[in-house]
Amino acid sequence: MINTESKTILITGSTDGIGKITAKKLAAQGHTIIVHGRDRKKAETVCEDIKSETGNLNIDFVIADLFLLADVKQMAEHIKQKYERLDVLINNAGAIFGKEREITKEGFEKTMALNLFSPFLLTQLLLDVLAKSPAARIINVSSSAHTTMSGKPDLSDIQLTKNYSFFHAYGQSKLYLIWITQHLATALEEKGLNNITVNSLDPGTIGTAFGQNANKGFLLNQLFKLAPLFAITPEKGTETSFYLATSKDVENITGKYFCNKKIAKPGVKYHSPENEKVIWDYCLQIAAPYLGN
Repeated sequence: MINTESKTILITGSTDGIGKITAKKLAAQGHTIIVHGRDRKKAETVCEDIKSETGNLNIDFVIADLFLLADVKQMAEHIKQKYERLDVLINNAGAIFGKEREITKEGFEKTMALNLFSPFLLTQLLLDVLAKSPAARIINVSSSAHTTMSGKPDLSDIQLTKNYSFFHAYGQSKLYLIWITQHLATALEEKGLNNITVNSLDPGTIGTAFGQNANKGFLLNQLFKLAPLFAITPEKGTETSFYLATSKDVENITGKYFCNKKIAKPGVKYHSPENEKVIWDYCLQIAAPYLGN
């Protein structure tokens, strides 16, 4: 195991896919890893696998359904009770859903709940333990879909109640995640929290089962099944997350969007400071009931 300064790292959605691989790679460096999943048995199995493969016994897990903001709050409280500080938060969990609009038990559109509201709330709830790190990093996993799938956002209908399409829901959720990343970077600097950086990234089109569980119609179902044949490996898809979590090259970089371990320019077609603030304020409004004691 490589001898490095050990960090405490939480990775959401890390019982599968690139989250799981990222967890293993970081564990192999000797960091304390908090695996997140929805299923306790699966999370326990993944933790044991990581311990066995890396020799690192500092592997913990936390259970939460990130579709539910009440669960996000409980998870954050559990982490804050157990850990004095958090050095890295990787908001990795995300999904694309089917052709029919669905809402969560709390009444939110599923795509926005998981891909946007959940990481927004979790980050807000964990800011105080991140602030205790000498150099904390928040990493939001976005997607190039923010340009290819978003269409023109309707900021008066963020949860797509009128014109839902799973393409637009996914693309816009990833676009808004970039916007709130940028906004948070500025907010942290204004608060003097210069020890916390926040960046977003595109992991690339990855050969996993991503997007194959929801019904999108026959032709698109087949397309999603074929997509992994033309995609990069899951291992390569973890490279930018791993880089942002560990590299000294990005110690003081914040508010940026990365692709292939380099700063890239996100789509700006629909961005403005005003639009960014609309999304930030909307997320804050959604999160408000869960931010109090």
